[in-house]
Amino acid sequence: MTHTNIISSRLNLPFRGVENTLELLKEGATIPFIARYRKERTGSLDELQIGDIQKLMQKLVEFDDRKATILKSIEEQGKLSPELKSKIESCHTLSELEDLYLPYKPKRKTRASMAKEKGLEPLADILVKQTENNVEGRAARFLNEEVPSVEDALQGARDIIAEWVNEDTVARTQVRNLFSRTALIHSKVARNKEEEGKKFRDYFSFDEKLNRAPSHRILAIFRGEEEGFLRVSIQPEEEDALHILNRIFLEGNSAATHQVELAIKDAYKRLLRPALETEFRNQAKDKADEEAIQVFSENLEQLLLTPPLGQKPVLAIDPGYRTGCKVVCLDRQGELLANTTIYPHPPQMSKMEAESKIRDLVHKYKIEAVAIGNGTAGRETEDWIRKISFSMPIQVYMVNENGASIYSASAVAREEFPDHDITVRGAVSIGRRLMDPLAELVKIDAKSIGVGQYQHDVNQSSLKQRLDRVVELCVNQVGVNLNTASKHILTYISGLGPSLAQNIVDFRRENGPFKNRIALKKVPRLGAKAFEQAAGFLRIKEGTNPLDNSAVHPESYGIVKQMAKDIGNSVGDILGNEKALKTISLSNYVNKTVGLPTLKDIQSELLKPGLDPRGEAKLFQFAQGVHSIEDLRIGMVIPGLVTNITNFGAFVDVGVKQDGLVHISQLANRYVSNPTDVVKLNQEVEVKVMEVDIERNRINLSMKAV
Repeated sequence: MTHTNIISSRLNLPFRGVENTLELLKEGATIPFIARYRKERTGSLDELQIGDIQKLMQKLVEFDDRKATILKSIEEQGKLSPELKSKIESCHTLSELEDLYLPYKPKRKTRASMAKEKGLEPLADILVKQTENNVEGRAARFLNEEVPSVEDALQGARDIIAEWVNEDTVARTQVRNLFSRTALIHSKVARNKEEEGKKFRDYFSFDEKLNRAPSHRILAIFRGEEEGFLRVSIQPEEEDALHILNRIFLEGNSAATHQVELAIKDAYKRLLRPALETEFRNQAKDKADEEAIQVFSENLEQLLLTPPLGQKPVLAIDPGYRTGCKVVCLDRQGELLANTTIYPHPPQMSKMEAESKIRDLVHKYKIEAVAIGNGTAGRETEDWIRKISFSMPIQVYMVNENGASIYSASAVAREEFPDHDITVRGAVSIGRRLMDPLAELVKIDAKSIGVGQYQHDVNQSSLKQRLDRVVELCVNQVGVNLNTASKHILTYISGLGPSLAQNIVDFRRENGPFKNRIALKKVPRLGAKAFEQAAGFLRIKEGTNPLDNSAVHPESYGIVKQMAKDIGNSVGDILGNEKALKTISLSNYVNKTVGLPTLKDIQSELLKPGLDPRGEAKLFQFAQGVHSIEDLRIGMVIPGLVTNITNFGAFVDVGVKQDGLVHISQLANRYVSNPTDVVKLNQEVEVKVMEVDIERNRINLSMKAV
């Protein structure tokens, strides 16, 4: 089967769509571009499906490379028979391939290889036939300086047989199947680590079927082992494994049979079980990693697509007690206008002076909204700000500041604000997060944003690759303003990258704002391919061509112009004109390269050009009088915001600086298999306080009890 056939079959996707997608990827097209502008060629595959095709193709190429390496290795040994070559070439799984290679894999010295060097392989051949009763007599014939006793001879022969058992493909397959069906993951507390490792006490004496263990539990157990608090094993019942091996290898009931039985037991305990335990441990870790990364990806996508406040003058506050509250004022573009520090909280308690400063700033810079970080003193600052009477309506928002400290100390922040310290940078980040969460969050390493599940325990390379893809998809889904976008967000635009993003910013600085998309072609090193990939995701407001502020690709401008001409209008006249657009018959514009999927996208975009798909920011207020965990009472029903979603439930901010957990069993009055079926990030929810553990700083909440 070709790679295209395999991918089509495994992913259950149309062959032609897979074939064309692979061609587009090979040509250098990006996933966002293919999904948005090449629907006719792919059969309208979405970003996730295209990403799956790309990922599986990479795995198949790696698998082919491994096959080639193995074939070359065996051929160099002069042991590659036509039958073995055929078996290797027809392999479909890595475990099957590695099993075939195992007998030929170059090894360091083993007990079996040393026994063979001592001339004991013929004795092993005799024993494995299981017809010999006088094994001691047979073994005595092999004694020499290196084999001084009969027992040494028999032990060496058993070592050779054990290696044969371990390398037998049928045996490995059947025992592997046993592992797959029945293996338990077992953990116990390490000696004298009970107190030090008490956070893992749920796993001090724990057993569960590996194939049923959820990803978060596996990652927790492995973390406990990594930190030295747990001892972990993965294996089925030894008796069941030995029964399988005995059934394969034992014949008759001679003295030689007994020797083979001893070799089988040794093979399992010393070779086969450790190898398969490692294999299944790695598989379990990979599967748990994949699920955890998927959870993180879904959370990150929802966070990045948080509705923005938009371009309004904002006063942002990074709250604090002893060091005060850092205050900044930002203009509609997020540029820093002023900064100061106020001390409305203990120990200074300079409330009147602080209030006066806030009033003056709001009036001077015509502030329309206040953004307050949700960290230390956040709730107290929010309550205080809400009590101030302003001469104009002011909206007050609590902003999740996870990762703001990472940004404020980063090279990106130093480059943006070289003359300000980290406290000013942090406050600016809080304000900009309210105005445009996506544009601000792309400056921070996604792992630092705090919406993951065991993100520090998973494969970091896989995590980064997936999160970067999520950021790319989100940025391109929303689109960016070509004349105001930072180089950081431009980097994620389809077809650009860091170098071209910097070139765009430099060109803009030297030549002024872009008047139209075509001017992009004047940017150094931005060639035809990069223009094709990027142009549709870059917006120009009030440019010379009204279509430049839409997701209509320049390659389709001619179609739109013809549509407008056919109904007696200009392009500008039909934008947002539902009545005029309804008179257009899309089938009239179908040609060899453009079909109805693209034409429907164009029509949809013409109806609402430049519309932000994220919606608008909503106001939210926590319960009055609830500021700390000590203020919570069992039975209370209070509002909250979903801040993180995991496989085992959702974390909700109820305004007490410590998120509470709504366990998956408490999300709804029905069975819930996936928390994302019930809640989304930043969703407003009502929760009931079920348990408060002040000592461990834990809060258990329920949504179904409300």
